[in-house]
Amino acid sequence: MKKDIILAGVGGQGILTIAATIGLAAVSKGLYLKQAEVHGMSQRGGAVQSHLRLSSSPIHSDLIPRGKADMIIAVEPMESIRYIPMLSPDGWLITNNTPYVNIPGYPDMNALLPEIRSHHNHIIIDAEQTARDIGSKRSANMVTLGAALPFLEIEMKHLEDALRQLFGHKGEEMVQTNLKALEGGKKATREYQEG
Repeated sequence: MKKDIILAGVGGQGILTIAATIGLAAVSKGLYLKQAEVHGMSQRGGAVQSHLRLSSSPIHSDLIPRGKADMIIAVEPMESIRYIPMLSPDGWLITNNTPYVNIPGYPDMNALLPEIRSHHNHIIIDAEQTARDIGSKRSANMVTLGAALPFLEIEMKHLEDALRQLFGHKGEEMVQTNLKALEGGKKATREYQEG
């Protein structure tokens, strides 16, 4: 098993939490893991990206070569487009469709969405609405991660263990909310593919 994943978004959207969740789940599954430093401004509102590499064999570099990423998981649509050149031709682009308008002249969504859809393997979900539907608008990052679950090859059991490690100190309700968010994202992917 090998997965090279680019995580993309804006500071404050939970990219590091996604990375920690996948990383803990991968380690509990017995996989090797390398994560590059987060590039960009990790402060609230600045662009953030991270390279996450998982493998059943040792990994020698923490950076993913251009055109070799198996997946981009983006919590913001413009950030998903920024990293398309990193994606392999058969890789998956999974993105939230809600823009985080943090710059003047943010592109119109009518221009962004066709560019995302032009990539053969893509999933576009409304992670913000799904998070609101489960009662936790701050869980949009976990909804986006949930949308990527069908392509991750990591069992839910390992992700649940990871969420318990990350959020257990905040109480069982927080763990359950994040599990619901993962399931909501997974369901959104299924509906997008059927739709």
